[in-house]
Amino acid sequence: MDLTLSELGKKSAYLTQYDSTLLFPIPRLLKRQELGITGKPQFKGVDIWSAFEISWLNQKGKPEVRIGLFEIDAASENLIESKSFKLYLNSFNNTPFDDESQVKSIMQNDLSKAVNGVVNVQLIKLKDYAQRVENCFSGQSLDDLDVEITEYVTNPDYLAADSQEIVEETLTSDLLKSNCLVTEQPDWGSVLIYYQGNKIDHEGLLKYIISFRNHNEFHEQCVERIFTDIMQKCKPQKLLVYARYTRRGGLDINPLRCNFNDNGALREIRLARQ
Repeated sequence: MDLTLSELGKKSAYLTQYDSTLLFPIPRLLKRQELGITGKPQFKGVDIWSAFEISWLNQKGKPEVRIGLFEIDAASENLIESKSFKLYLNSFNNTPFDDESQVKSIMQNDLSKAVNGVVNVQLIKLKDYAQRVENCFSGQSLDDLDVEITEYVTNPDYLAADSQEIVEETLTSDLLKSNCLVTEQPDWGSVLIYYQGNKIDHEGLLKYIISFRNHNEFHEQCVERIFTDIMQKCKPQKLLVYARYTRRGGLDINPLRCNFNDNGALREIRLARQ
């Protein structure tokens, strides 16, 4: 996959006539192989996209606006590069459609083909948008721990577990920052880690999260790296890693990975920075 073929980091034309070819899929396997994942991953999950710049024209030329929620199954073959997603959504702006159901059907079909997997699309009128906004994730925040870190290179060796103590914990941090794989522009996020198993060293986990500060990877890849490193180093029986990233270009991306069936409740919240 040659990422120079994408629109990332380039001056792009603002196209307002519907064009499905603007979507730029990226195989998930490329980065998963770096993590030693060659077969079926030990996790499942979803990439939750919120889109706040969705509009099209009805058959009389009157604009319609919606908020979009897109859930892309982590088992899909590809992820979607975010700038291409923005350009794709903008291509609806001056295109007339019969009704919302037609737009939804087109989006679901295009995205499912691009990722080669399951995609769920919701288009929500502003008055009906009811996601719950929280200041931060619920759980035990690690951010007040007095840790020292001098090198911002992802290092799984920060992670360790106490073999003598079995716990169930939800740990959170608002200090996650990584950079776009192509442009190196900053991506700011909050992360929640729920697990059952040997107690994970909190200071080491916080240092590990902070070590992503200069790391160049897409949101989805960072979350899969965190999940895989924790599983390998700490070996919990249950693990869920969920990151909510701040919005860029009217889109935010919120990957969730777990090795059990989550109840979906975490997907319904938004955080203060979003």
